[in-house]
Amino acid sequence: MKQIVSQVRRCVEDYRMIAPGDRVAVGVSGGKDSVVTLCALAKLRAFYPKPFTVEAITLDMSGGEMDFAPLAALCEELEVPFHLVTTHIFEVIFDYRHEKNPCSLCAKMRRGALHEAMLQRGLTKIALGHHRDDAVETFFMSLFYEGRISCFQPVTYLDRTGITQIRPLLYCTEGQVRSAVARNWLPVVKNPCPADGATKRQEAKELIAKLSERYPHLKEYVFSAMQRLPLPEWGVLPREK
Repeated sequence: MKQIVSQVRRCVEDYRMIAPGDRVAVGVSGGKDSVVTLCALAKLRAFYPKPFTVEAITLDMSGGEMDFAPLAALCEELEVPFHLVTTHIFEVIFDYRHEKNPCSLCAKMRRGALHEAMLQRGLTKIALGHHRDDAVETFFMSLFYEGRISCFQPVTYLDRTGITQIRPLLYCTEGQVRSAVARNWLPVVKNPCPADGATKRQEAKELIAKLSERYPHLKEYVFSAMQRLPLPEWGVLPREK
């Protein structure tokens, strides 16, 4: 975890993600990425020169049928407030609408519920668990499926809500995240989504894995190119004095 915390700190500083006095929400889905983001920020909080606090928000999208007790226990151990928000997103998408391609609508509904929960608690900054592999996959998805060179941004300000999204895990690989979960016995809640593993992102992941067999540094080079181009808001900022 020490290496991940170090990389998170460098990413936070490179993109000035955290300011003194920030209350940073972490969207904790229960997956490995969000759990590691939560732990890394909780540990960074202890010694970062700009004081900030961390709170966890978890959406129960199954109407109360999932068990998030392990996440609540982790937050108690980390001394992080834990907020569980019950929704009926799965029911709406799969039982009422019978969506054949549910990912876009699900993401929109999750984002809306998460932002509403944040604003009710006076929170305006949220850390999302996207790592380096996610960024590279999104780059390829934009190229292959939309015909454009694009990706999400390290820091995104949403003017409609006044919420700022940060992605402090961007310098970490998926392999590092998976290893941190195993080494530290972190709780992971199984994703019950019927579409899990059958998405365009999964297709991109498999293609990149195949290409990486021939070009071992593919993901590293693509990520570096995204910073050097740079894509909108991807250029590393000058260090503060």
